[in-house]
Amino acid sequence: MVRVKPFAAVRPPKSIVSQVASRPYDVLSSKEAKEEAVEKSLLHIIKPEIDFDPIADEHDEKVYAKAVDNYKLWKEKGWLVQDEKPCYYVYAQTMEGRTQYGLACCCHFEDYLSGKIKKHELTRRDKEEDRMMHVRAQSANIEPVFFAYHKNDELKKIISSVVSASKAEYDYVAEDGFGHKMWIIDDDALINRITEIFASIDSLYVADGHHRTAAAALVGNERRAANPSHTGNEEYCYFLAVIFSDDELKIIDYNRVVKDLNGLSSTQLIEKISEDFVVEKIGSEIYHPKALHNFSMYLDGQWYSMQAKEGRFNDADPIGVLDVTILSNLVLDKILGIKDLRTDKRIDFVGGIRGLGELKKRVDSGEMKVAFALYPVSMDQLTNIADTGNIMPPKTTWFEPKLRSGIVIHEF
Repeated sequence: MVRVKPFAAVRPPKSIVSQVASRPYDVLSSKEAKEEAVEKSLLHIIKPEIDFDPIADEHDEKVYAKAVDNYKLWKEKGWLVQDEKPCYYVYAQTMEGRTQYGLACCCHFEDYLSGKIKKHELTRRDKEEDRMMHVRAQSANIEPVFFAYHKNDELKKIISSVVSASKAEYDYVAEDGFGHKMWIIDDDALINRITEIFASIDSLYVADGHHRTAAAALVGNERRAANPSHTGNEEYCYFLAVIFSDDELKIIDYNRVVKDLNGLSSTQLIEKISEDFVVEKIGSEIYHPKALHNFSMYLDGQWYSMQAKEGRFNDADPIGVLDVTILSNLVLDKILGIKDLRTDKRIDFVGGIRGLGELKKRVDSGEMKVAFALYPVSMDQLTNIADTGNIMPPKTTWFEPKLRSGIVIHEF
């Protein structure tokens, strides 16, 4: 079982939600955030370094203090207001005609520490500590994490009934063209039933927000250690998440660009790749991978199809069968000499939301020498890896659309 509970959200009045809610902290540079932030934007709270001139170091103590000051100011001005009672919230996102419905709720930190909330990526302690500083300072989860659960028919029916029975509290399209809606579930009987349903669910899966999840759990653990009267029901035990049915989520591709050919000519590179792949020259038109184990490569103004040969990967290994692993082992490491994706400065990663045209652009500009596009990982692959206790290679999954920050906030 997993523990979830309703909460009294701190959130913007509906008349200004589009001005307050923002993209998450980790998809914008400080410079981009400063350019994007309007007066009421949550970016002043989640990236407060933008309020200094010049932009301050995001890890400076004065920046964390500014976040606290701005959060208080937003509440004083009425740009953020707390609901009167604990509720659940249905949060819908629409992208390119596809809508996914999530439930905004609070999850228990002990479920993460015990492994009931399962991860598929490693976290870095420095990034955890940065997020912990924000949570500690605010005594709040300002931004939600993005979780998934295996499809549950009763939950789908409840969410569908809420959406069809009432008008959305929020309904707007953000500047990126993605739609955002929210409905409030304040009926006590329905709230209790949702809580009961999740108590019968074995696991939740971290889709996006591994560092925020780890930070929230570590802060909860700190508060537990500091409270001799701890019961496990305190508000600090819970952190903010939006949870989606896994059958509604779509993972998009996460691609690679490399600065050099490791001393090889283009002809030599193709010859070496051909040892493990069937390589076919496509031409100047962008080529998208057609299925798992099919890759596209952009080199010298031309696109190529690369089909991994049988026997070059292990179908029985949940990590070895991933396309990111196949490409890393057979091309990036074996041929291009890139041993560590986390630290090697010769490689960069491009989320599929930017399109394969971005790969072409970066190679044609001379910044990069070669690009590789991958077929997206499936949700089944992700949950299988999490269930078996394995960890995906770096930069494997890209979820889109991202959760909007500031739709709901959890204080403890």
